[in-house]
Amino acid sequence: MYAMASLWFESALLPQGWAREVRLVPRDGRIERVETRAAPAAGDERHRVALPGLGNVHSHAFQRGLAGLTERRGHDADSFWTWRELMYRFVERLDPEQLEALTALAFVEMLEAGFTQAGEFHYLHHDRDGSPFADPGELAGRVVAAAVATGIGLTILPTLYAHGGFGGAPPAPRQRRFINDPERFASIVEASRRAVQAVTFGQIGVAAHSLRAVTPEELAAVVRLADGGVIHLHIAEQLREVEECRLWCGASPVAWLLANAPVDERWCLVHATHATEGELHGIAARRAVVGLCPVTEANLGDGIFPAAAFLGAGGRIGFGSDSNVRVDAAEELRTLEYSQRLAYRARNVLAAPGTSTGRRLFEAALAGGRQALGYPGAAQTAGLTAGAPLDVVTLAADRPQLLGRSEDQLLDSWIFCGGRELIDCVWRAGVKVVSGGRHRDRTAVEARYAHALRALLA
Repeated sequence: MYAMASLWFESALLPQGWAREVRLVPRDGRIERVETRAAPAAGDERHRVALPGLGNVHSHAFQRGLAGLTERRGHDADSFWTWRELMYRFVERLDPEQLEALTALAFVEMLEAGFTQAGEFHYLHHDRDGSPFADPGELAGRVVAAAVATGIGLTILPTLYAHGGFGGAPPAPRQRRFINDPERFASIVEASRRAVQAVTFGQIGVAAHSLRAVTPEELAAVVRLADGGVIHLHIAEQLREVEECRLWCGASPVAWLLANAPVDERWCLVHATHATEGELHGIAARRAVVGLCPVTEANLGDGIFPAAAFLGAGGRIGFGSDSNVRVDAAEELRTLEYSQRLAYRARNVLAAPGTSTGRRLFEAALAGGRQALGYPGAAQTAGLTAGAPLDVVTLAADRPQLLGRSEDQLLDSWIFCGGRELIDCVWRAGVKVVSGGRHRDRTAVEARYAHALRALLA
């Protein structure tokens, strides 16, 4: 652990906007005091530009090991569904040690990219042959161990996966490592709740994998287990999923969910790529967050989320790295805006007239991420403010992409002509975990990852 001095910045993005000469005074992993127009004190660590760390609302960290291995076209047209079969084959070989090693590298890369809290959508629960571990939280514990070792914040989201299709269809053999009934799932939730206490400010929510993976009764059981915490769900990611849902119940997934579940600000609907205009208004009215994963959605060919319409309706969004094919907070934001530019054949689609697109995206990601991850005191701690966890990201303002920039121009340039290479330092809960763009333990984490991946791919 690093001893924590006060931090002083030439400029910092605070909840009320950009401020000059900002001093953050820490206490027990939180910001005790924010001073503006303040001279640096002796012993302060000094930097140019500070931003609050972002939440990664949706990750399957183990899939980092699969990145780049699914880019060879098959004999027929490739899709999400063919990618899923390759992912299943990868999962069949993964043991607990390897899961922890792959997860740790993904978490290191998240921190280096500006994400300080990970929402781990955790549906891999059993041993390689599908048999439950003696400890129902064995694999959740491995995720927690990776978070503790790397220093990232964690909202663990144990996920119920009970069926292979809508209406309670039996699971496929390759889904055996995911499958639980509600009773066994409840024991996994309790084990995860105990485990995540090892993470500073660690949080727990619950998730149903998707409407095709749970029955209505099982979804209701998941909601009860949330105990006031956040609730996540994949939904309307693929057109085939929408069509199969209509065959099952006569409605689309989003329409069914809004009519039959208590969707509110605790919910994060992941993807919602193929939601209709009316459904988008319904989600916005319930104050739920849509968890967008633009890089993965592009990689899998999911489609383009109608972000302009959703934000125009007052909708809330967060961003996730999902399959972790690329881990870069700026790239997620940029990819969303570029998808809208391609769809509308226009520029700066998601910004209000006369305002910065980068600022609009960053603030949406910050607020939506904290809401979706159950960030401690989220309603009161939107960014760098007293009482918030001290989660801070600095930009390397001397890099060519940022020269001569100030305030919103820094965000625009980081997002649209830079990326993770412009991250300088990162603090999480008052601990400095990244310096000069490199995680403090990257060498050791990379070595463990390499050992695990060689065994998996042998």
